[in-house]
Amino acid sequence: MEAIAKEGVALKSSERVYVGKDARDKITYIIGRIGYDELTTTAKMELATVIEKVVINREPWFVNFFNTAQAITPRMHALELIPGIGKKYMWQILDEREKNPFKSFEDLQQRANIPSPAKLIAKRILEELSGESKYRIFTRAP
Repeated sequence: MEAIAKEGVALKSSERVYVGKDARDKITYIIGRIGYDELTTTAKMELATVIEKVVINREPWFVNFFNTAQAITPRMHALELIPGIGKKYMWQILDEREKNPFKSFEDLQQRANIPSPAKLIAKRILEELSGESKYRIFTRAP
């Protein structure tokens, strides 16, 4: 979103600010949504780090994704859309979640033997935001 900060307010990189309908501490008004291509170079460079922080903060929601993800087409599973997860890791995840649902990223990483789930999801979200992907599983179209 593009927003106008209140006069005299200095916002820091990756700072969370309230933009709801109630009284706002730091934002005067919202200009509107912007696409990935409209971000500054600095914003694009910071985006991956910020997305990873958001993913970590919302860990239970993303763990639930791994526990409930389904096939998108007869030949493609939603898990395969995550960078770094091919058929081998997909089957490991499906086999392990059938035994017992995943409880955390650490549990997922240990039982399915995949690299950092938060980094993989953040990379997928970045692909979706930048328009590199046909399918959207974590974001909505601009």
